[in-house]
Amino acid sequence: MGVYANTVSITQFTITGDLPKDDQFQWISQKLSGRGFQSIENSVDESSEGWTLVDSPDDSSFEAPSDFWRDNYLVFSLRRDQRKIPAALLKSHAGREEGLFLAQHPNLRRAPKKKREEIKEQVQLRLLTKCLPVPASVDVVWDLKSGVLTLYSLGSKVIERFEEIFRKTFEGFSPVIIHPLARARMLLEGQMLDKLEAANQAGSDAVVALIRDNQWLGWEFMLWLLQRGVNGEGEFPVCRPGHFASGERFSAWIDDRIQFQGGGEEGGIQKVTVSGSQDSYLEAISALKGGKRITSATVCIEKDENPWKLTLKGETFGFASFKCPQVRIEKDATVDQMSEREAVFFERMFLMEQGIQLFDSLFTAFLNERLNDSWGGRLQSVQSWLEGK
Repeated sequence: MGVYANTVSITQFTITGDLPKDDQFQWISQKLSGRGFQSIENSVDESSEGWTLVDSPDDSSFEAPSDFWRDNYLVFSLRRDQRKIPAALLKSHAGREEGLFLAQHPNLRRAPKKKREEIKEQVQLRLLTKCLPVPASVDVVWDLKSGVLTLYSLGSKVIERFEEIFRKTFEGFSPVIIHPLARARMLLEGQMLDKLEAANQAGSDAVVALIRDNQWLGWEFMLWLLQRGVNGEGEFPVCRPGHFASGERFSAWIDDRIQFQGGGEEGGIQKVTVSGSQDSYLEAISALKGGKRITSATVCIEKDENPWKLTLKGETFGFASFKCPQVRIEKDATVDQMSEREAVFFERMFLMEQGIQLFDSLFTAFLNERLNDSWGGRLQSVQSWLEGK
């Protein structure tokens, strides 16, 4: 699922570091092409990784602004090609070679360890020359205006590789994942930001600690949204800047799929998933009364009959299966394919940014209630709902 897809999974980052004020194109072009993807089709290398153009995955030149620069967005891909020999195939071929070696040395019952390693290495190199590398790409959109970078993946290994190659490409720059506390910090200011910092349970500023020790933000946000939806309080005002005007109304609720996690009676971690459209939420109530917390849920957002839908990962605030309204581009016989793709890109960005604006407004509404005295009343409402009152 890439930047042109209607349904995507995304992880967002803020970027620390200052871009040069002059000749940004030349600077960025040199950085990206300097770690551009290099093909390994005509070699025996096992893997290769680097940046490519989104619209031309075999091109890593970044020569023209139109290739990857669209208004305030940089658009490119991280491509990784890898050869992988099935373990059973390698074992089979190595076994044959060891058999030939033993036939030539009848006095040996088994090939020496050093010889076996040598045979395995030779067989692996021979098989690699016959094995085509398998390509995999993940798209990246860096909004230079907001400073937010969107990686179109939730995979932990992909995120680690992206962070590493990004730091090597742009020395002095670092991508910092927008986890729940980081997003809350972006949304609040003044006394509310002070209250958030007072509620921060992490003992250090390390990202791992900020995520691990503040999981309560995701747990309580999704519980808050679930209970409000059940209680008929599913309408909210837009309160974040963006494409919609402040004060406009939208609806949001949790439905379809909810994942819970908590300790079992005999210790250990127990997970429960409730799927399908919910009516009385009896399974969800049972899980919550059993002490389990919501760790992932499908969040539905609707405004002016336009729907957005995503599966929110409570620990990291990654958006899985983020579906926006369908892109509709009027086709014109005089418009070339590249211009049409650019039109689709800008429409995708517009709709995705609308959805994120609504989500941020929703999260801000939660934070304003959670960090104020009114939270006690909300907890009472949640308890009454769980007890069926």
